[in-house]
Amino acid sequence: MYRFAKRFDGVGGSEIRKIFGLLAVPDMISFAGGNPSPELFPEETLAEISEEIIAENGKSVLQYGGTLGVPAFIELLKYRNEDIMKETDDLVVLSGSSQGIDFFAHTMIEKGDVILAESPSFLGALQTFRLADADIKTVSMQPDGIDTAELEEKIKQYNPKFLYTIPTFQNPSGITMSGQKRQKVYDTCEKYGVLILEDDPYAELRYSGQPLESIKSYDQSGIVCKLASFSKTISPGLRVGYAIAHKDIIAKFNLLKQGADVHTSNLTQAMVMEFLKRGYYDGHVKMLCAEYKKQRDAMCGAIDKYFPQDAVRTDPEGGLFVWVTLPEKVNAREVFDACVAQKVAFVVGPPFFAEGGHENTLRMNFSMPTIPDIEKGVERMGQIIREFV
Repeated sequence: MYRFAKRFDGVGGSEIRKIFGLLAVPDMISFAGGNPSPELFPEETLAEISEEIIAENGKSVLQYGGTLGVPAFIELLKYRNEDIMKETDDLVVLSGSSQGIDFFAHTMIEKGDVILAESPSFLGALQTFRLADADIKTVSMQPDGIDTAELEEKIKQYNPKFLYTIPTFQNPSGITMSGQKRQKVYDTCEKYGVLILEDDPYAELRYSGQPLESIKSYDQSGIVCKLASFSKTISPGLRVGYAIAHKDIIAKFNLLKQGADVHTSNLTQAMVMEFLKRGYYDGHVKMLCAEYKKQRDAMCGAIDKYFPQDAVRTDPEGGLFVWVTLPEKVNAREVFDACVAQKVAFVVGPPFFAEGGHENTLRMNFSMPTIPDIEKGVERMGQIIREFV
């Protein structure tokens, strides 16, 4: 009856979104989402800020605004990013950084173009690239980030339009790309004329180790587009993120945004701007890191305690996720079904791999569940996994 565009062929809904229905089940312990904890939202502060903004500037924030963003907010973001912005760069405020993935895909990809992505990679980005008719090729991940030798091989082999990378506390693996590799990735892509889409929404949620330079900071040739977001630090519901890239790329984003949503909400931009200007942000992020560190440590400790010894987990220095590789003969989907029956959920790993396979992998989120639920849920998972082993 409906003649849908062929770009939808083979593209299913998000595995994570499908699992959300399970969260309404009473007593379900979920490690499946990727959400920040709602218990840590600065809701009272944001309520006060929003009330003041509407009372004092209601006529402007409730009206249409400029597509690039509220001018004062843009200037504040440029100031906060002055260490990575170049003279030829510009900035656009986005309705969440995921909008930047979509805009970059539609700016750069012609049907059949090859793009490179880490393996595994963010499920939402892979879905966006498929809907843009990209041919996704993958580059393996190592404990310190993307395999740079393989990256160069794949660039020579496929001549890709761009590389998509989440260098800090990667989703789904939790891996952080080393400083040495960040420079190498930039140098390699610059050498071969490959653009870099640097997706960096988790960078401020660091619980151990030292902060690393953004790949964008190395960019002297205008090949890096950096995406950032306040979804993981202030609130995902505000839908405020931004992109920094060469002004020619931002100009294309501007055109796409005019047709997509005209502009990001003036009210939520103003709320985030005031949260920053009034000095709340740094203390709030520090509190988040202290709390999430406890949850990360609880999850990693419980996995070490309850999972089989030949199950291997990553050791994330920050972010929201732990990645687990089970013994080869164990199928994570079968484990998932058994775990759901015992009221504990996670996300199976295969959808994060554009090339398929990896049936023995899974992703676990530690920001949403309480520490007692982490202990209880991981223990249940461990018992079930041991049965499969």
